[in-house]
Amino acid sequence: MPKHLLPILLTGLICVVPARANDIAQHVDESRTLVQDFSQSLKRELQRGMKAGGPVYAIGVCNVNAPTITASIGAESGWDVGRTSLRGRNPINKPDDWERHVLETFEERLLSGEEASEIEYFEVVQQDGDDVFRYMRAIPTVALCESCHGSVLDSAVKERLRDLYPMDRARGYRAGDIRGAFTFAKSLSTDAAVDTDE
Repeated sequence: MPKHLLPILLTGLICVVPARANDIAQHVDESRTLVQDFSQSLKRELQRGMKAGGPVYAIGVCNVNAPTITASIGAESGWDVGRTSLRGRNPINKPDDWERHVLETFEERLLSGEEASEIEYFEVVQQDGDDVFRYMRAIPTVALCESCHGSVLDSAVKERLRDLYPMDRARGYRAGDIRGAFTFAKSLSTDAAVDTDE
């Protein structure tokens, strides 16, 4: 390599590293905002269902409205948005290999003393030759969840779950457990293309 090109190359690398770090920090902030929006929207629907007809009715509300909320937030934000769990209720939300590994580390972190509500993880991974930012945030089990996800369920709740989720495994949780996680992904290449267009 010609010596006169070396300073130019080094300068380019120095610029790229902070730029990527800034991108990651921005994506982490966006992810945390999405968690708040997503969780609050789901909570509102759950509370509305509980108030209208108790746990049995709320299960139906979640069954219909949760996918709509997920799709809406994804469309508005431009992110791939979802929820997943090691013991899920809907097989559509089954974790991929990366998500499964993260969920397993979440359980380890919980056992080591971290609060479920504070556990998160993010990473840039390669997917089909593309750099993708991935983020997960643990979903803690709270008292309200135990009506439909706890160890002791009302017979009517069990029947409703059997009708809507015949492959349900999301039971036996106690307050403080990790019930699953919010999972988000976004291509960094897509962001770069948008910046170039602008």
